[in-house]
Amino acid sequence: IRMHAIQVDSVQRWMEDLRHMTEVECMCVLQSKPIGVDEDTPGELIVSGAGAIGEHVTRDNLQTLLKRALVVSTELGKMFQRLEKGRWQRVHSTAIRVNCHVRSLIQEYSTARNAPPEMQKNEKSLLEKCMELNVITERCLHTEDEYFLKSMKEAIHEILTDVSDSFSHMIDMALANEIQVSIDSDNVFAISTAISNLLSLTQDGPQLCSIIAKEGAVVALLKICRQDCFSTLYAQALRTVASICCVEEGISQLEKVDGILFLADILTDSTCAEGTRAEAAAVMAQITSPHHTSTQHLASFLESMQDIVTALINLCKTASCGEVFLLASAALANITFFDSMACEILLQLNAVHILLQACRDRQRVDTPYSKDQVVTILANLSVLEQCTADVLEEKGMQLLVLLNEKSTSSSPSESAACERVQQKAAVTLARLSRDPLVAQTAIQLKAVPRLIELCQSPGERNNSDSVLVACLAALRRLAAECPESIGPNDHQQLIKPRLVDSFLLCSNMEESFV
Repeated sequence: IRMHAIQVDSVQRWMEDLRHMTEVECMCVLQSKPIGVDEDTPGELIVSGAGAIGEHVTRDNLQTLLKRALVVSTELGKMFQRLEKGRWQRVHSTAIRVNCHVRSLIQEYSTARNAPPEMQKNEKSLLEKCMELNVITERCLHTEDEYFLKSMKEAIHEILTDVSDSFSHMIDMALANEIQVSIDSDNVFAISTAISNLLSLTQDGPQLCSIIAKEGAVVALLKICRQDCFSTLYAQALRTVASICCVEEGISQLEKVDGILFLADILTDSTCAEGTRAEAAAVMAQITSPHHTSTQHLASFLESMQDIVTALINLCKTASCGEVFLLASAALANITFFDSMACEILLQLNAVHILLQACRDRQRVDTPYSKDQVVTILANLSVLEQCTADVLEEKGMQLLVLLNEKSTSSSPSESAACERVQQKAAVTLARLSRDPLVAQTAIQLKAVPRLIELCQSPGERNNSDSVLVACLAALRRLAAECPESIGPNDHQQLIKPRLVDSFLLCSNMEESFV
């Protein structure tokens, strides 16, 4: 009985240990083989999910590198957590997996690309640290001495931090190398592929956009746009620049090479293809976004304000499709936020007429997103007196059409865009109704019933509080100009109380389905 018990315990212990004792060389060989497992199927070793180069030969090195880096980063994160909890068996097994993945990644990358000497030196150092991590974590499995484990815990934490830093540095260098190899070519097809890969990478988050920007991608892309032989790639390159400029590093790189002046040249060049000018407008929209905290780059923008605004409103006027109009109007909407001079220039260029005419053209303004840009521009223009005369000339009809905007889609983003259209249309109407003529025109065109409906029917405004506040403000402005336009009951509920009381009353309403 005793021998049987010992035998069972030994076998059980051997089975438990075996799960965590994987030969690195074997795993490297396995990982280069196309194992027939679905990529979405999670596994403890994540062999298939690691995106091995052998499994998808045609996949770009950058994409593969990032997927492998994500696997290693995830394992390192797990290791930190398990170390804090003192789960030594798990710590050691994770160290083995990290070593395996790092070794495999380096081997495969070296096979696909000649790494620079500095990178090779970093790789060697990283492998040594990974092996040291394996050795020291294995020592912790064979003791229960609390004092020893505590001292080892600190040492492992330090080594693990070094491994994380070295790995991040290696990935940055590898990405930089890949980006440089990709963009250093004279072949149009190769550059087109490289730009497509860069654009795809920018969709993976701001951190990668920062790396791409630091490695000079913006400079290289603009260099492409300055060469006639690559004219077919201009739009594609500018679209990628716009994506990179979602981070401050991208905008800084753009500024260093006089990128804004270059964009202004493209926008004002009537011989440039519409698609190229539209993508230049997209870059303008990105760099003038209110979400950016730094505005230093706007200094050179102000120098070309007149030319840029003129080119953008002309692009809105001549746009052949909704996408072109959306990009040009988005840039104008952002520009009108940070400088009143832009609003004055737009009014001089008859922008109100152009924009309201566009709203009647389904070919140009075909989505709530485009209408959102139009009504944003009108709301910002409406603070100027001249805008009132322009709206009166257009009879303000389109503002009421925008007030009637309602989403027919289940898309949350489209519903949000419709809310913004309703809100800004009401804000514009409230501002313009300072003029009695505008107020009278709005009342004649049945603006009051629609505003009341938006206030009293939560479903009409998609339960949006911002739309409710804007509509209450517009109603009160119209009521001040023409009190008889609002019935006694609505006056009692929407006009007479304090604004906050009317808001609370309407926001707590339950829609009647009777």
